[in-house]
Amino acid sequence: MGMFDFLRAKKNTASIAKDRLRIIIAQERSTHGGPDYLPLLRRELLEVIRKYVNVDVEAVKVDLVKDGEHDVLDISVSLPDGRAATA
Repeated sequence: MGMFDFLRAKKNTASIAKDRLRIIIAQERSTHGGPDYLPLLRRELLEVIRKYVNVDVEAVKVDLVKDGEHDVLDISVSLPDGRAATA
C-alpha cells in the first residue's frame, strides 16, 4: 500500500486551507450583514421552544433572505424524534 502512494494525486493543502477560509468568510459575512436583532430573536425562540420540546442550541436557525424587493425571515427548527418532550 505504501509503495504505490506516489501514484495517487495528493491534495494540495494550500487549496484546502483556501477553501476553508472562503467558507469561514462567507459565514461571517452572512451573520454580520443581517440585522442586529437576529441573534436575540434566535435565543428567544430557542427559550420558547425549549418550554415544550428539548432541542439543541443549534436546532434553531434564523436567517434574513432577500426575495426580490422583500426581506423574508426564514426560521428553521430541527425537532427531535418526538421522544424528548419536556413537562
